[in-house]
Amino acid sequence: MAPGGTAVVVGASIGGLLAARVLSEHFERVVVLDRDVLGETPAHRRCVPQGHQLHVLLAAGRTALEELLPGLSAQLRAAGAPLVDLHGQVHWYNDGHLMRRAPSGLIGVGIGRPLLEHTIRSRVAALPGVRLRPRTDVTGLLFSADGTAVTGVRLGPHEVLPADLVVDAGGRASRSAQWLADAGFPAPAEDLVRVDVTYVTRLYRHRPEHLDGMLGALTNAVPGAPRAGIAAAQENGLVAIALSGMLGERPPTDDAGMAAFADSLAAPHLATIIRSAPPAGDPVTMRYPASVRRRYERLRRFPSGYLVVADALCSFNPIYGQGMTVAALQAVRLRRLLAERAGRTGDLAPRFFRQAARIIDGPWSIAVGADLRFAGVPGRRTARVRFVNAFVHRLHRAATRDAGLGAAFLRVVNLVEPPASLLTPGTVLRVLFGAAP
Repeated sequence: MAPGGTAVVVGASIGGLLAARVLSEHFERVVVLDRDVLGETPAHRRCVPQGHQLHVLLAAGRTALEELLPGLSAQLRAAGAPLVDLHGQVHWYNDGHLMRRAPSGLIGVGIGRPLLEHTIRSRVAALPGVRLRPRTDVTGLLFSADGTAVTGVRLGPHEVLPADLVVDAGGRASRSAQWLADAGFPAPAEDLVRVDVTYVTRLYRHRPEHLDGMLGALTNAVPGAPRAGIAAAQENGLVAIALSGMLGERPPTDDAGMAAFADSLAAPHLATIIRSAPPAGDPVTMRYPASVRRRYERLRRFPSGYLVVADALCSFNPIYGQGMTVAALQAVRLRRLLAERAGRTGDLAPRFFRQAARIIDGPWSIAVGADLRFAGVPGRRTARVRFVNAFVHRLHRAATRDAGLGAAFLRVVNLVEPPASLLTPGTVLRVLFGAAP
């Protein structure tokens, strides 16, 4: 079917840009609206405060982006962003246990959010029919006369923009629930997990000896010690250090305080960098109160001509680095749904929400299950959650000697395999015998 009609995307986030890329295959005109300035060069944006923080593009996310924007990995590498073997080039300290490294096919990208977003935005903006409109605030939705379909968006008090499909990629601050409620539709149920995470990121000049020739180091928070840290090589010869604390633990922002905080972590590389590398910017703090999942897939009544994607659907605890990857996987799924239906959008929403929920289920269970290890995180701790957490702790201990177990864990963390893949009989036996004292 030849492209026709107009699609509108609310939000030029990474999720919104990827949605626009997919929609450009089926609509003659795709308009991406954003309240912020969209510059011609990589830069931090006022409406993306998390852009100052360390970002992680997991292996599944890089693969999905490559499917949507072929050649993107090479383009990012040419811009100076290192491609990273996430098993062979990163020091992983899980629950205090140093994972045995080995080469793998799990390839991520070390990159700052501004460069990644700018590169994707430039590629999408160059597509036929795609138009970006910055400094534009969407104030509401237009509906059909019978109220069953979204037919466009309101831009301030006087302007309207008709559309055949509207996609909300407005992120955590999405106003979809309110807009739909104003039109008489039910609000989606929300799953909320309060984690009260504060994280501080600072850039430093990277020297190869800082990470023993590797490109990253990570240590996670554990019950009784709710502190974590990541070091990740990035473009322009930089390394980002991110320190985080859960349940009210606040990383400091002065040099001595950051170094002392890093000293309390299992990975020694972070404190070494803080003490010896020249800073390339000021530390930036951000607080994340709770993970939120909006259950649009459970609604029995929803207007046609409307979708909600990416962080507007589910906002994950950023410690696990899942958000960009899940957004990319949703865009791939949306592309396949539209191709299967030759671009028809009549019953697109319920189909997309069901399939997006299945994409979210895995990373949500990983993040929430790990967060529920902490007694201060409210939530129901089922027998399965307790068992999986105990099992994964034993896996970390066994992975100090068995690189195959580390690879199996990282395939799950990188959303390449589902969490259930860790519970195959062979893996369970290797964990039980490998973790024995």
